[in-house]
Amino acid sequence: MVDGVPDPTGALDTLGRELLAELVAIPSQSGEEADAAAHLAGFFAEHGREASIDDAGNVRAPGDESVLLTSHVDTVPGQIPVRVEDGDEELGVDGPVLWGRGSVDATGPLVAMAVAAVETGVSFVGVVGEETDSRGARHLIEARDAPEAVINGEPSGWDAITLGYRGIVGGEYAVSTAASHGARPDANAIDHATAWWERVRDAVDAANEDVEPGGFDTITATATSIDGGLSDDGSTVAASMATRFRVPPSETPESVRELVDDCRREGGVSWGQSIPPLVASPRSTPAAALRKGIRDAGGEPTHLHKTGTADANLYADAWDVPVVTYGPGDAALDHAPDERLPLSEFDRAVTVLTTACEGLTD
Repeated sequence: MVDGVPDPTGALDTLGRELLAELVAIPSQSGEEADAAAHLAGFFAEHGREASIDDAGNVRAPGDESVLLTSHVDTVPGQIPVRVEDGDEELGVDGPVLWGRGSVDATGPLVAMAVAAVETGVSFVGVVGEETDSRGARHLIEARDAPEAVINGEPSGWDAITLGYRGIVGGEYAVSTAASHGARPDANAIDHATAWWERVRDAVDAANEDVEPGGFDTITATATSIDGGLSDDGSTVAASMATRFRVPPSETPESVRELVDDCRREGGVSWGQSIPPLVASPRSTPAAALRKGIRDAGGEPTHLHKTGTADANLYADAWDVPVVTYGPGDAALDHAPDERLPLSEFDRAVTVLTTACEGLTD
């Protein structure tokens, strides 16, 4: 029984399920992870493991360095009443389903890893800020030595392993022009910004011409915000546009920046931090260990390439070790208003991770 979480099925009857419901019930959007991190650290302490909160806010439970289990504590904004329902016709599930923000992305994978780490003694880190700037993962890379292997926690489904993610690079375009009468034909800053974005979209479309539309091998251009207008003193018109670009393995953040910069006629682009794409080998030791765990649990493992970006990309780029991603949950429910996780899938993922960690630490 978890306080404040309706559970007419009585399904929250194991330590893992209880911890999952407790953490889903604690608001933990990016920048506000402290309460959830403290609760997670307490779980490790209760089970005889050293655990601490580092300078970035990450939960660190050192252990056997044969493998590092790591997922993120933070979630995206959005309130979903936390509850357990019996069955889910849409998901084709009989039995209890936990609803709540983060149940899939990525508190479900996070808690499955915490339980497996306690069971097997492997190293564990719950990182902060994955949904925004990956500050937790970036701090971790600087603050500790590389483990022998990494299993990163994101929803793949209990019987699938994610081997690939696109990278990401973001930038803000800014331009200003002298103010003039609206009857004049000269383009102002807002015109320049919209024209630049049209050129960028055309260039991205041309770069994607020979690949499957919207797939893993495409560059994706997204405008995330736009602002513009006359300055307070009336002297200039300014415009700015924040943008993000997903980077396929055929490209690099640098090559995408060059593509976008070539579209500039006026103004400039200020580029932020980037994350490179990742394609991991299916023959790596953690991939093989997870496949064994899935088969032992009665599943037939599959491999995924996902169009998003994860902290796994950073670990693979910084550490010369094998990195794969795994976790319970349907990724189609990431960030969704109906985010929910069948508890039977969570249980299977705990079993798979425990088997994989036992194999990696032999």
